[in-house]
Amino acid sequence: MKFGIFYEISVPRPWGPTTEYEVYQNCLEQVKLADELGFDQVWAVEHHFLEEYSHCSAPEVFLTACAMVTKNIRIGRGIVVCVPEFNSPIKAAEVAATMDIVSGGRLEFGTGRSATWTELGGMGADPDETKKTWDEWVRVIPKMWTEERFGYQGRAFSMPQRAVLPKPLQKPHPPMWVAVTSPGTELDAADRGMGSLGLTFGGFAEQEKKIAEYRRRIRYCDPVGSFVNEQVNTVNFLFCHEDNEYGAKTGQRLAGTFNYLAEQLLAARQAYPTRSYPNLGLLPALRREATSAPEGQIPEGLCIGNPDRIVEVVRKWESVGVDRINFLLNAIETVPQEEVLASLRLFAKEVMPKFAEKPTKATVAVGGD
Repeated sequence: MKFGIFYEISVPRPWGPTTEYEVYQNCLEQVKLADELGFDQVWAVEHHFLEEYSHCSAPEVFLTACAMVTKNIRIGRGIVVCVPEFNSPIKAAEVAATMDIVSGGRLEFGTGRSATWTELGGMGADPDETKKTWDEWVRVIPKMWTEERFGYQGRAFSMPQRAVLPKPLQKPHPPMWVAVTSPGTELDAADRGMGSLGLTFGGFAEQEKKIAEYRRRIRYCDPVGSFVNEQVNTVNFLFCHEDNEYGAKTGQRLAGTFNYLAEQLLAARQAYPTRSYPNLGLLPALRREATSAPEGQIPEGLCIGNPDRIVEVVRKWESVGVDRINFLLNAIETVPQEEVLASLRLFAKEVMPKFAEKPTKATVAVGGD
């Protein structure tokens, strides 16, 4: 079991002249500490127009800044929106390769298609097309990285033969992931040989079933890249404190605040009914899991409370097949920065050593053993 951190970069109102600057600086301080403590990945979303919930519209800039203040932690684009109104696949390949070079080969490349009408409608994207363009993007981008010159005639994207530069430092290319918020997306990831970047808060039984099917299907995949990335990541909240009651209370306030922010989002299906978005994605899971426990109890699976409780929860996640937990550390700064940093330190001291002997699941080369 490995551990990472995950950023939406939520910014609370009222917005003063330096509010966003201060939040970004807090995030960078957390990342620097996480690197020193042995966390192995940092992920940042790509979101647009989502007031307070996420002011992270240029994650490639934030993550490059993270790379410059760290030595070992891997930087995860979580995710590149693979929709032409958001990103050209050529530009996405070029930016990713540059990030990989300047970070010393530490890039993880996440892909997805966006799920809110605020973003899709704001960019003028057609929700019925996003799954199709995502599928096209994930097939052409690794070829841009590995082929000296690349040309393509496709459904939503075409280009004459050109040298797409630079090439990534990692050979053959960075690991590729799919953001999993809607049921069935983990199967899309498996069929394409891509890592499952779980962004929902489902309970143990639900996740165990999904992971088992992912593992089964990926054995027979037709990989879009040059190798199979067989890792399963999930996302969670983290607040670790010596006092279990205080840790649980603060952690539930963190989860509840994030849940409140997510409730304000307008899911694509709410504004544009379509089979391309069969459900509300992340939102129902947040409503269910962050608030599902009876009064006085901690919701199942949340990594909040004292170290002993968190160790127990992490062991359960490990038992259902999760390779890595990425933690949300804050939401609109509801937890003071000094407490966030103290939580990271205590988790690294008391929880991480219990799982240090477990190796992460390696990527598997196509055609290899």
